[in-house]
Amino acid sequence: MNVPLPTVAVIGLGAMGARLAANLCAGGYPVVVANRSPEPVRDLVAAGASAAGSPAEAASRAEVVLVAVSDDEASAAVWLDRDTGVLAGAHRGTLAVEASTLSPRWVRNLAAAAALDGLRFLEAPMIGSRPQAEARALVHLAGGRPEVLADARAVLECSAARVHHVGDHGTAATLKLIVNASLATQVAVLAELLALARRAGLDPAESVRFLADLPVTSPAAARAAGVMTAEDFAPNFPVRLVDKDLRYLTALAEDLATETPMARAALAGYQRAGAAGHGDADLTAIAAAYW
Repeated sequence: MNVPLPTVAVIGLGAMGARLAANLCAGGYPVVVANRSPEPVRDLVAAGASAAGSPAEAASRAEVVLVAVSDDEASAAVWLDRDTGVLAGAHRGTLAVEASTLSPRWVRNLAAAAALDGLRFLEAPMIGSRPQAEARALVHLAGGRPEVLADARAVLECSAARVHHVGDHGTAATLKLIVNASLATQVAVLAELLALARRAGLDPAESVRFLADLPVTSPAAARAAGVMTAEDFAPNFPVRLVDKDLRYLTALAEDLATETPMARAALAGYQRAGAAGHGDADLTAIAAAYW
């Protein structure tokens, strides 16, 4: 006997949320979507999803809620708004998955609020960007109870090659910020060094080819260096989101009395890039702030 797939509400149809919803539709799940702007909703309705007028309405029609938004403030609005938020519409026992990159403090607060309303909460931030989502090759870091992850795993694996349980609520958010800071600091250093190479009269493309062949250069750094020299800054990980993640990381470090001078220096570089008009460009556009 075939067990029907649960209805999944996907809320937040930006670069990642829209792709998560599309993968769920392709996987045969009943999907209901909600978003502040109507354009991505129309696209997903054409792909088989149904539309809801608010997160509350979407949650009321679903057994699983999956949220993918930009920051703590957007997450709070989606989940906690008294009239339109997920908690205003979700039924007790709903599986509530927050897949955004957020601060650990907010994730723990949200988990507590969800528990008070009888929801089964899981944080599951994503490693990867648009190409990985389209290829169903994301990595999810899961924080929460193992039995809740077990119930959510099939939904997450519609877009992910791997799902790692890393601990309780807040642990996945912490690890995701560390991952993003590792990439962001590498890219910031490369931007400085390639700018130096240019000023010294070296050919940037040749410098990148040389660096890419060295064992000290990570694959991610090699790809970023190639994008910088091509100056093709179509966004996969926008500068404005790198700025946000580094701010969350340095705030966490302050809470833990831990020094993060490299992350702070990188943050200053991305803020410089944002001030120069590159906030919506890829993080590699930090190079333009130095060239």
